[in-house]
Amino acid sequence: MRAGRLGMIATPASGNRVEAGVAWIADNGAYTGRFPGVDRYLTWLTARAVHHGQCAFATAPDVLGDAAATWARSRPVLPRIRALGYPAALVAQDGLEHLSIDWNLFDGLFLGGSTAWKLGPAAAQLATHARSLGLHVHVGRVNSLRRLRHAASIGAHSADGTYLAYGPNRNLPRLLSWLEHLHTLPAPQPPRQSPPNDRAQHISDWSTTP
Repeated sequence: MRAGRLGMIATPASGNRVEAGVAWIADNGAYTGRFPGVDRYLTWLTARAVHHGQCAFATAPDVLGDAAATWARSRPVLPRIRALGYPAALVAQDGLEHLSIDWNLFDGLFLGGSTAWKLGPAAAQLATHARSLGLHVHVGRVNSLRRLRHAASIGAHSADGTYLAYGPNRNLPRLLSWLEHLHTLPAPQPPRQSPPNDRAQHISDWSTTP
C-alpha cells in the first residue's frame, strides 16, 4: 500500500486503522448492515480528518438495491461530509438511472447495487456520465480479474473487494498481476472534462482492499 499499488477501505465497524500516506476510501458500512447512524458516522470521519487528503471519497449512507431511498437518505448528508473536508460520494443503487438527482452535490460515484444491475448497461452509462463531470468512479465487490476488467472498461478509477483478505500471501501476487494486466488494455475513453485533481487515477494504479 505504501508503494501506491493498493489502497484500503475503512468503515466505522471494521476497526481498520488508516495509515498515513496510504490512499483510502471511507465507507459507511450500510452494505453489511453496520451503519452506525449519521451523527456517529460523521464523528468517525472527523476523528480521521488528518488523513482526508489521501481519501478518494467518503460515502453517504445508502439503502441496498433502492436508488430512491438511497438518494433520500444521502442527499442531506453529502454536504455534511464535504464540510468535514472529504470528497463526498453517492452510492449508486438499482434504478438510479430513472431518477433526477443533483450531481453537483457529490464528488464520486460508488457503483453498488445488485450484481446484475452493477454489471449492466445502466451502471456503465452512469459511470460514463460521472466521468464526464469529473467525478471519481468506484466499483464495489470486485473479486476477480473478469470483474476488474469490466470495471476498467467502464472507466472506473478504483475498486474494492475481499479477495485479498482470503489468503493474502497467496492472493497478493495474483492481485498485483491483475493490475499489471490492466496496463496492457486500451485506456477508457477520456471524459469530456478532466477529473478535478489527482484523486481520480486509473484503476490499474489503485485498487482498494479491506
